[in-house]
Amino acid sequence: MFAHDVYTDRRRRLMSKIDSGILLFLGADEAAVNYPGNAYRYRQDSTFNYFFGLTEPGLAAIIDVDTSEEIIFGNDVDIDDIIWMGPQPSMADKASSVGVSKALPFSALRDKVCAAKAAGRKIHFLPPYRYRNMILLNQMLGTDFGKMKESASVEFIKAVVSMRLVKEQREIDEIDKACDIGYAMHYTAMKMARLGMVEQQLVGVMEGISISEGLMPSFPIILSQHGETLHNHSHDGILTDGRLIVIDAGAESNTNYTSDFTRTIPSSGKFTTKQKEIYDIVSAANNLALSISRPGISYTEVHQTVSRLMAQGLVNLGILKGDPDEIVAAGAHSLFMPHGLGHNMGMDVHDMEDLGEDYVGYDDTYRRSTQFGLSSLRMGKKLEAGNVVTDEPGIYFIPALIQKWKSEGINTAFVNFPLLEKHYYGFGGIRLEDDILITENGCRLLGSKRLPITTEDVEREMES
Repeated sequence: MFAHDVYTDRRRRLMSKIDSGILLFLGADEAAVNYPGNAYRYRQDSTFNYFFGLTEPGLAAIIDVDTSEEIIFGNDVDIDDIIWMGPQPSMADKASSVGVSKALPFSALRDKVCAAKAAGRKIHFLPPYRYRNMILLNQMLGTDFGKMKESASVEFIKAVVSMRLVKEQREIDEIDKACDIGYAMHYTAMKMARLGMVEQQLVGVMEGISISEGLMPSFPIILSQHGETLHNHSHDGILTDGRLIVIDAGAESNTNYTSDFTRTIPSSGKFTTKQKEIYDIVSAANNLALSISRPGISYTEVHQTVSRLMAQGLVNLGILKGDPDEIVAAGAHSLFMPHGLGHNMGMDVHDMEDLGEDYVGYDDTYRRSTQFGLSSLRMGKKLEAGNVVTDEPGIYFIPALIQKWKSEGINTAFVNFPLLEKHYYGFGGIRLEDDILITENGCRLLGSKRLPITTEDVEREMES
């Protein structure tokens, strides 16, 4: 938790962005694994945390924009709770610690919201993603379960996005900490990987580091020799000679700020010639994005510039045919990178995805493309100082997708299908991801050290 004036200032700035009405904040509650007393690791809703700083279940809050009244709703513990949890601060004390002068039992939330609704006042809420909060909205406002997202307040969403998208220095400091934990996770896995190990062993060590130095992984760890599957969460493979391991993982700091790195390493510690050829294209693409990302350039332009470099590299290897500009215009390169270059990152590893990607990564000037591959770019609008984004180009050889394009005659003028079928169906994939902060004049890598990025560096670290 930051100092209480951080939260009071954030709420004051938020109120200045909303015309009138009640702002409703629903915190995250615990979710049962298999019975109520056995819950998944708890994580507070990021927006609630951002404005109120309390990271425990069973909380909600409202801000009355017209009167500036702020209330936190939650229940004080009783003797049964104390037996199991020990003495706890009162709700009034918790509220006071973040600059809120009024605390009420959770049951009072419904009365307060229903009274405001009966008075014809506007109730602003954000798109819910937890079923418990959907039920609350249905009970208090009568919102249809199938219309929760479209009924959410666009004005509220845009106000929150405008604040959370540009990071304060204290937030940047926390992201740097999360990146240092992420570095330790990846570097340890790189040093430990040996033929014959089960992927799960590396995952366990990485997760242990994230918990010992922070709260937890920022998302379920991806570690697989089937890197052609972009988000492969199966960890039962045995490290085998000639294979590549895609490791996509990050950490969450003790203040809920995140990191997200990807490295691709050879299971044996040595890249083959073919692997180096593809890896060097992806590495060059990663470095190109780092060199041109700055305030004033759109991340769509960065994505497309990187795509042209990758297209040229694939043309040089005979995998693609033709002019790189024409290849990118047609979207033929997206057969090998069917995702966007990166996404915003902060308190969420896909920052504010719950509020709607188009509100976070796009605006009235920059609209999401409908072209395959480019349509998956989560951040497309103009960059500004204080943005934190990932830089994660990749090249993947996905047999099912290649066959689909071939059978449907998609981009046949540009793709060398016979070469792919003969030499690349068992290749897998390569992704290289860093986290970057947009600065006043350019950008910088987040974290105090960069993970090994060249084939030479990776091989040297794995050998030693």
